[in-house]
Amino acid sequence: MARDDFADSPNHYGAQNIDPSTNGNGVRSAEVNEIDDLRDSLTALSGLAMNSLTLPQMLTHIAEFAVNAIPGADGAGLTLQHGDRRDTIVATSEFVVEVDTIQYTLGEGPCITAAAEGRTVRSNSLGGDGNWPRFGPRVGRLGVHSVLSLPLIAADGVLGAMNVYAHEKNAFDERAVALGELFAVPAAVSVQNARTLSNALLLTHQLEKALTNRKVIDHAIGIIVSRSGCSSTEAFAKLRVMSQKDNMKLSEVAQAIFDDAQRRAQARRKA
Repeated sequence: MARDDFADSPNHYGAQNIDPSTNGNGVRSAEVNEIDDLRDSLTALSGLAMNSLTLPQMLTHIAEFAVNAIPGADGAGLTLQHGDRRDTIVATSEFVVEVDTIQYTLGEGPCITAAAEGRTVRSNSLGGDGNWPRFGPRVGRLGVHSVLSLPLIAADGVLGAMNVYAHEKNAFDERAVALGELFAVPAAVSVQNARTLSNALLLTHQLEKALTNRKVIDHAIGIIVSRSGCSSTEAFAKLRVMSQKDNMKLSEVAQAIFDDAQRRAQARRKA
């Protein structure tokens, strides 16, 4: 079955009313349950404490909430992209890891398409889907037959995509698509916030490490100056020569000089 392009479908939002309003026959319990599942997932999503979670942990929770929010889902995975590179792949189940590994190894699949084109992609019979002639048959043989891939779109572009899989054929109808796209909007915001926080924490760590290394290098320069009577510029040049000769980072050479001077000082105190 070919993938669906919902952007041009007249029933994309209009015909599928996801508001469980009553009619002459009353509200179907399945629709009520689906709306409750979506509400629960969105509530859980809004309650995630980003400052206490790593980026992979945050993404894993989002994928778990997606499985709960989208009817028919058996598992989900989430991938971020940086230019042409895809990373931070998380999954709720082992079979999702296996399927996504095949997808990224082959370089074709619904998540790649959804992220590249910024649109929702659906297939309810992967084994016979000609859109991914290598990917579809392989995952079909694994017993995974349906997929719903949702792009995670932020103000500055596509962040990545969320893959929702099912073992059954025809698992995702248009209602599942509509619910999935509703969930994907706040999910993208959470992903962007989590990645921004992760990048900020990484930068902070790098700056702290750089300041620590600078302090150690300054100490080593002072030790060399005191031992040889050279200038600080000459001492720094000696550090660079030692670094290149020993194939070590400048900070590692400086730390070794500092540690040696410390050991000598402690030995003199004990003598």
